[in-house]
Amino acid sequence: MQGYSTLKTVIFLAFAGGLIGSAVAAEPAHTAQTAIGPVLATSSGMTLYTFDRDVPGKSNCNGKCAENWPPLKADGTAQPSGNWSVITRADGSKQWAYNGKPLYTWSKDHKPGDTTGNGVNKNTWHVAQP
Repeated sequence: MQGYSTLKTVIFLAFAGGLIGSAVAAEPAHTAQTAIGPVLATSSGMTLYTFDRDVPGKSNCNGKCAENWPPLKADGTAQPSGNWSVITRADGSKQWAYNGKPLYTWSKDHKPGDTTGNGVNKNTWHVAQP
């Protein structure tokens, strides 16, 4: 019976460790170095952007805009902390925001470190800076 008890303890600790690990909020982006300096980037290294026409906590980039500027999606388990928050988009989906500003990638950036969206549309799009 001692082997069974040890096995139960191991399983419990593994399960509890998984719960504790998932409770620790991982930031949805990291700082990356680019030719124009440090920016926030996705886990795959793609540059993130903010949109001047957004207001804190609300995205104004929907429809065709969101096709060109895909929102940084947040799932139902997202746990905001610090400068990070999650907003609800017009379609009901969730999106990450940094300092209240919704975050997006740019469809014309092709590789990590690209910053081709900076200054687009009469300078209304900007790289997100840490």
